[in-house]
Amino acid sequence: MTETERVRRNTAPKVNARIDRQIAETVYQFVGQPASEITRRIDEIEREWDIERVLETNASALALTGVGLAAAFTKRWLMLPAIVLGFLFMHGTQGWCPPVPLFRRVGVRTRSEIERERFALKFLRGDFNEIIRDGAQLSSDALLAALRR
Repeated sequence: MTETERVRRNTAPKVNARIDRQIAETVYQFVGQPASEITRRIDEIEREWDIERVLETNASALALTGVGLAAAFTKRWLMLPAIVLGFLFMHGTQGWCPPVPLFRRVGVRTRSEIERERFALKFLRGDFNEIIRDGAQLSSDALLAALRR
């Protein structure tokens, strides 16, 4: 099972629906917009952090904080990195840990949710217009080149 499936399966259906609706609304906003505006949004998407990056950064910051506090004050602070690493292990094996629902509620998306919006915007921008020529079959080389744009 992929990371996206695990995270989505462990996210409240209302939250998944809201994220999916937000993707659709964003794409609809760009219908008929100039390519430069669509490119601006694609550039924003390419800088967006997915749930994995947010969780990893959050976990490492909390773990380092706990180690620092343990070194400066008392070893009891080592409980913080132990708990955080346990959560990270849960996420790695199950696709869920206590911070996931919080991050998902504030709109942190999976990589494939981000890529779904990016792909739709690239389609609107016309990146795939040259893939089918004169009714010819889909060219895999042309598709891959369009996806790299």
